[in-house]
Amino acid sequence: METTFIVGAGGIGCAVGYALRAAGLSITFVDADSAKIGDGRRYGVRVNHLPPLRADFIRFDDWQPSADATVLLCTKCYDNAAVLERLPAAVQLLPIQNGFDPILDARGHAWEGIASFVSECRPGQMHTFITRKGKLHLGQRPASRSRQRPESTAAPLAGLQRTSLFKTVPVPDILPYKYTKLMYNAAISPLAAAAGLDNGELLSVPPARALFFGLLRENYAILKGAAIPLVKIGSFHPDTVQWILRHQLVANSLAWAFYPSLRGSYCSMSGDLPKGRTEIDNYNGHLLELADGRPCPLNRRVYDLVKRMEQERCQPKVSVLASVGQGGGHHWSGIADS
Repeated sequence: METTFIVGAGGIGCAVGYALRAAGLSITFVDADSAKIGDGRRYGVRVNHLPPLRADFIRFDDWQPSADATVLLCTKCYDNAAVLERLPAAVQLLPIQNGFDPILDARGHAWEGIASFVSECRPGQMHTFITRKGKLHLGQRPASRSRQRPESTAAPLAGLQRTSLFKTVPVPDILPYKYTKLMYNAAISPLAAAAGLDNGELLSVPPARALFFGLLRENYAILKGAAIPLVKIGSFHPDTVQWILRHQLVANSLAWAFYPSLRGSYCSMSGDLPKGRTEIDNYNGHLLELADGRPCPLNRRVYDLVKRMEQERCQPKVSVLASVGQGGGHHWSGIADS
């Protein structure tokens, strides 16, 4: 039986790998975290409170994939270069990650996935919890259709469609789904990470909520200005979201409605700032490139803030968002840092 490698054993990697192992595929998890690898070897991979499943686990430093390997790339974008450097040219690659990485795009791959469910992995463990239900969209990248053999990823694609952990939805073109997810991620992740807020608090702290809504509006305008098609991910189509954000009472009411389901959940960028690297270039940096000189002041201020916090390895705190809100009428007095 051919082995499928899951590179990056975080929340998405563990959930996807568990689903494929349950479907009968031979799975090897690859991760740089020795504690995770040891935990997997002892206890297997776990999702929620389901029975653990045995698989193979290997440290990234010890991994040497063969040319006929199939690799599901579930890393953060800043780890892509190290992984791609190790892959033979003939390896069949299926990325499932947020953000846009020019190094990955230049390599060429036929299929890609984007998850709208939230899966949070325990530190040092191969145990993840799906904290918000959603879908896994799998589709082709039109410009790369000729670069990979369709049969090379047939088994993983079929296995993912059989899982009950999340709904797998095949789509003809993955890019509208990736860009729609980017619209949300580039609003949530930098603000929540910089401020040290969970996703629910981002909606419950009024000045942070105002910045979040402002970024959503600006991200939508950038994507529309670049003539990028958007699709429905979650409860509303981005066009509907834009309408809601123009009506403050409706927007604030919906924020409180969504708050309970987001409380205690964290964005994927949380915890990265003190390490000195984030995916800000792959999120807001990519939007700034798409804007191509069109005004996008919030994205520029958010990008500059996070880059400075990266460089200085700053600890997150709510008060840093005041610099993003300058000129926007936001009031930060009396808000305690977390």
